[in-house]
Order: sequence, then structure tokens, then C-alpha cells
Amino acid sequence: MNEDNLNSIKIAFFPLLRTTFDVVFAQQMIDAVRKNLLRAGFMLIEPEQPIKDLDDAARAAKWVADQSIDTMLIFQATFADSTMVSTLAAAAKAPVFLWAVPETWTGGRLRLNSLCGINLAGHALTRQGRKYYYGYGLPQDEDVLKKLKIVSRAGAVMRKLNSAKLGVVGEHPDGFDSCHLDAEALRDAFGIQVECIPLAEIFDRARGIPEDAVVPVRNALDQHLDNLATLDQKPLMGTLRVYLALREVAEEKKLEGLAVRCWPEFFTEMGCAACGAMSMLSDGFGNKMPVPCSCEADINGTVTQLILQYLSGEPSFGTDIVGIDTVKDQIALWHCGLAPLTMADPDFQPQGTIHSNRQLPLLMDFTLKPGRVTIARVSQTTGDFRFVFGSGMMLLEPKPFSGTAGTLRLDCSAQSFLDALIHGGLEHHISMTYGQYLPELSIIADWIGLPIINLVEKEVKR
Repeated sequence: MNEDNLNSIKIAFFPLLRTTFDVVFAQQMIDAVRKNLLRAGFMLIEPEQPIKDLDDAARAAKWVADQSIDTMLIFQATFADSTMVSTLAAAAKAPVFLWAVPETWTGGRLRLNSLCGINLAGHALTRQGRKYYYGYGLPQDEDVLKKLKIVSRAGAVMRKLNSAKLGVVGEHPDGFDSCHLDAEALRDAFGIQVECIPLAEIFDRARGIPEDAVVPVRNALDQHLDNLATLDQKPLMGTLRVYLALREVAEEKKLEGLAVRCWPEFFTEMGCAACGAMSMLSDGFGNKMPVPCSCEADINGTVTQLILQYLSGEPSFGTDIVGIDTVKDQIALWHCGLAPLTMADPDFQPQGTIHSNRQLPLLMDFTLKPGRVTIARVSQTTGDFRFVFGSGMMLLEPKPFSGTAGTLRLDCSAQSFLDALIHGGLEHHISMTYGQYLPELSIIADWIGLPIINLVEKEVKR
């Protein structure tokens, strides 16, 4: 969900106007804000007339309760008591954003008194325990519009999560408690539904996929990996059958992400690796919708990947942290071979490879491309969810290990990251996507009510 891709962002735009103030000037402000919202690319859902009294507010609240929105923007064109804002906010299923405009200090009449309006509204909402965000600036103020975009993108992610359904294939391996499933907690916190799928169902589907369905996938993958002919063909085709089986299940069950128990059974019973299949799913291979996948049945990792994918509009990747150089401030990120192919450094040819321990294909083998990234984790170390996130640069460095790997320099020291990772007992998987999305992640955590561990600021927020 890139910053310029806002045509799907829906804002309920509620301008408040009290007729005892300068109505003509207030209407000019409303018209100007509306014009700038449309210019910025927002889709507006709004009443025909400004809201002027409590009855108007009650009607608008009843109407908006049935709408699918990403933000409720209450524009305080003039001062009004807090009853209208409280009535509207009570119906909000999305973040509430209060906007006030400054006016020139002329020594004459206070024509709008807009700031005092959101001050009174903020006091009322705080007393009621309702969250809100605000902007204070003229209709064309880019800082206010930027803040509104951040809040709205976060709201869009939360709306999508609330209708998302994920699949967990098998159970996490023994000793991998960081990958455990708490379906009730996920539903309560994010609105996400989880469906459990036996490994045997995937195996049966994969074995039943005919050769003529696999060959076109193999031919398409040949356009991206130049060494498939050098790999053991039977397990290679097995991985492609697994890809088709997982894709089939995701489409049938309308799953937006998968957490897959990738070992040992895919090696011991299917005779192939699941890594390459999950890479292709996460990438949206063949112009399909990306289905983020995590290994070791790490459902919280998949949730995090889905959030990052929603924000960036690009694939995300669940990875291990396998090395930290505190002198160079560098972190080695690695996973066997399931990163999306679109994350490959374009200056180097990605290849297919075998699993480093099990010696079976198909895995992807490439260096992660350089660029700014956001890393995050929906963590459940303490029993309750916390949101861990940070940002940094993927560096143009030689690949630290075989498989899909890269070298990261965070916007904090490698030592402080290591301390947070080990002392905080954080999970061994972290998710990443390209781009900078810390403000949106902060809003998501705040609105849901999750404590934050901001790796950049090196502190826990509640």
C-alpha cells in the first residue's frame, strides 16, 4: 500500500459547523479541505451538508455504522461542544482523526475558534477512553495531510485484517514454541480467522496433481532461475506440486496467508523441500495474489508478513537472525530459501538450490536487494501480544550464507538490537518488507492496544 496508492482508502468526512460563527468563512474552509483530500487521492464518504447540531450528528453516526471506512475525519470548521464529536466517535469502527484550522490573529473577531473545538473534543474522548489522532493546520497543510495518510493506511490495514483468514498447515515442530498458535487471541486482537489444515491433505493434493499441470509452472520458473536443469528433477517437480497444492487450498478456502510445518515431513514423506513453494506463493508467482508464507507453522510470523504486505503493496519475507557483527553494525538475515524472488538483487542471477541439511530441492538462492526496509514481529513472548518493529538498510554486501540472505544495518546499533532480541526473549523469526512503515505500525499497535517495542527508539511503549 504505497503512499501514492490511496484510491482504495475510504474516509468518512464529517465537517462540523455552528451557525453562530462565521458560516461563510467556515464553508470556505470545508470546501478547501474537501478539495485537498480529493487531490491527495482519498475516497470520501460524507453527508450532503455539514453537521450543525446533535440531531445531525446522531443521523450521521447511524449512517456511518454501516459503512466500510478506514478513518473517520471530523473537521472542526468552527467551535462546537463535544457532544457531536462524542456521538460520531462512538459509531467509529476505524481511527478517529480530529482536524482544526488556525486563523490569523487580527485583534478582531474570532471567526472559527476551531482549535478550542478539538481541544474540548479531545478532552471528552479521553475521558471516555476513546483513542483519536489530530491535525492542526490549514486545508493545504502537507504535514496534516501526511499524518492523515499514515492514520488512514493503518486504518485500512486493520479493516483488512478484520476480514482476513489464514491457514496453518500442520503443527509447529517440538521446541519451537515461538511458532505456537493461539487462534482465539488472534481473533480477539486482530479479527483474524484461522483454519487448521492437516499436512496429509496437502500431501494428498500434491501427489494427485498431474504432470501436465506442473510443466507450465516449471517452464515459467525457468525464466527466473537459470539452473533448474542441473537439479534432481523428481524432488524439483515435487516442490512445484506442493506449490500448486498450497495455492489450490488457499484459493478454495480464501486464505490470505499460510503458516506451514515445513520439516521434517516434506523431506521424509514427500521427498522434496517446501521452501521453494512458499517462496513462489509469497511472491505472487505467475501474476497471482501474493500469499505470505512462514515456515515452521509460525502463524504470528504470517500475521506480521500480511500486515507488512498490506502496507507496502509488495511481498514480505519471514527470516531468521543468524549473525550479528557489533563492530560493523551489521546483521545477517537468512532463511533456507523461501524469500520472494522479487526481493532478489537485480544485479545477480538467482538460482535454484538444495536444502543445506537435507540435500533436496527446491530452494531459492539469492542475495536480498539493497534498499530501505521495515522489520517487524507480532510477538507473544509474554503471553499477550506485543508489536516489535524497526527499520534499516539492506546493504549491497556479499551474501552471508547460502539460500536467501542479506546483510542489514538497522537504524540502531547492532548491540542494542542483540540486547533487545536476547534479553527480551523475542522470537527467532522476524518479518521484513521494503519501505519505511514505522509510523503506520505505531498507529496499528496503538489502536489495537498492543505494547510497542520500537527497536529504533530502544524502548517499550504502552
